[in-house]
Amino acid sequence: MSEDKDEAIENPDPHFEPLVHLSPVHTKTLEEDEDEMLKLRAKLFRYDCQSEPREWKERGTGDIKILLQKHLGMCRILMRRDKTLKICANHYVLPQLELKPNCGSDRAWVWNTPADFADEEPKAELLAIRFANAENAQLFKEAFEKAKQIMAKRLKNAEKGDAAKKDAENDLNKENNGTAEENENNITVEEKYSNAPVKDGQKEIVEKLEKMAVKDIASKDSDEAKCDSTSSKDD
Repeated sequence: MSEDKDEAIENPDPHFEPLVHLSPVHTKTLEEDEDEMLKLRAKLFRYDCQSEPREWKERGTGDIKILLQKHLGMCRILMRRDKTLKICANHYVLPQLELKPNCGSDRAWVWNTPADFADEEPKAELLAIRFANAENAQLFKEAFEKAKQIMAKRLKNAEKGDAAKKDAENDLNKENNGTAEENENNITVEEKYSNAPVKDGQKEIVEKLEKMAVKDIASKDSDEAKCDSTSSKDD
């Protein structure tokens, strides 16, 4: 009996086969087509203008990233909270954004963004970030300035592309208008007004003209018949 008890103690966790086998699910973060320019651990704050009194509020602690989209060439800041992975910062690094030191600290920065999508809706925010040391803060500033330069080039090229597209559309419209005018000039007056809609006040006039035309044709036919008859008599 003692040996059986020892064997039972040696195998405290028996193995049971699961009744249902579930395949692993791959969760997409929408970062698959982006390259990491920077990834550092930091604490993010936002300035709450609606509270009384106005104050800085902690938004989350986690890894802040500066990402570069491969196909579009756009740069954005993305930060998720620890454990929950909820987004606390998500906005493009626009050329007009400017990092400013926070209260003279060498490891904290402050900047304004016109549209942050952390709450799934664009919202203007005043954000502040604090790093563990000055080295990380300086690395963030360098990557931030580099992303601004990339975005400036991208937006400039986009403006040139839009301008070229508008010029091409204008040229095409001019060509279409020119051909349309030529076609109108080639159309005769009869063709131009043959398919014109008849108004209610003009219906009576049109009917009278048609009757007159019919009478003229009938009179011409009768005159020709008379001429034929007289010519036969003369013969």
